[in-house]
Amino acid sequence: MLKRSFDFLLALILLLAFLIPILLVAILVKLTSKGPALYWSDRVGIRNEIFKMPKFRSMRTDTPAVATHLLADPKACLTPIGGFLRKSSLDELPQLWCILIGDMSFVGPRPALFNQDDLIALRTEKGVHELVPGLTGWAQINGRDELPIPVKVGFDVEYLQRRCFWFDLKIMFLTAVKVVRRDGITH
Repeated sequence: MLKRSFDFLLALILLLAFLIPILLVAILVKLTSKGPALYWSDRVGIRNEIFKMPKFRSMRTDTPAVATHLLADPKACLTPIGGFLRKSSLDELPQLWCILIGDMSFVGPRPALFNQDDLIALRTEKGVHELVPGLTGWAQINGRDELPIPVKVGFDVEYLQRRCFWFDLKIMFLTAVKVVRRDGITH
């Protein structure tokens, strides 16, 4: 209950605080590439239920809906400002909406794409699927895009066992440091 109340209040405050930057990024995405400003992907939420997760569109509209590391040349699919949006994590700002409505939390395992069967199966086997997915997580602190799936799920399991309000605050602080330093971002 504390986690959900914290998530709701902080998401509301941040949505209001970042309203103008969110509008500016949306306008920039529209002006620099064809297609909508937001990309809604099918993601796996708590108990493996699918939900729609928005991001500012950083890739061309004809890019296949697969994990970025599975693309032959991810950089070739980026929009003119896509690389900047990803490296700055500004593409993640629309996910505050998912936190506000309860599909996501600030901290939890990153929601898998609907077709990441190996990640979904391993998380289900380890009980991680019982957690609300997060904007950031313990695995993102320890490697972000660079971790193989078994290692990523290992960090998710560690989060499952250690989760508490203070651990969430630690992860949020370390995430802010990583975003500023752009650590662990490969594309």
